[in-house]
Amino acid sequence: MPVKALYPGTFDPPTNGHVDLIQRGSKLFDHLTVAILVNPVKNPLFTVEERVEMLEEATRPLGNVSVATFDGLMVAFARKIGASAVLRGIRAISDYEHEFQTALMNRRLAPDVETVFLQPAGRYSFVSSRMVKEVFSFGGDISGLVPPNVVKKLRARIKNGG
Repeated sequence: MPVKALYPGTFDPPTNGHVDLIQRGSKLFDHLTVAILVNPVKNPLFTVEERVEMLEEATRPLGNVSVATFDGLMVAFARKIGASAVLRGIRAISDYEHEFQTALMNRRLAPDVETVFLQPAGRYSFVSSRMVKEVFSFGGDISGLVPPNVVKKLRARIKNGG
């Protein structure tokens, strides 16, 4: 039976750390769904549609990866798509505490859905979407931290006034 996994997040914007985890997750699971949480409370820079487009372009070479959106409980969406695993990235100890608590709650809600933690490649261990946006907004060089299509989108967004 094929093993399906879910990699949820806001991906605002997608980083090379995200892409690294997606590439590695695509080798671990028969199918990986990258799922963008629709959460307007977070005040995202990019629309859900823009984030879907950026992720689809970044994952196009991977034949067993799809991009979707969801709202509500992540474990409910995992069950809906038939995922038996959730992929989560951990960059530092601070991520671990939050991710561990979330995994325990998810286990309580859906004992049949396992959480799998991966660390991004060392060169991306400090990269977050929030940090990328902040550095870029002050004119810093983010090349190598996000896919080239994301750099273009960020330039267009800043040029057009946000």
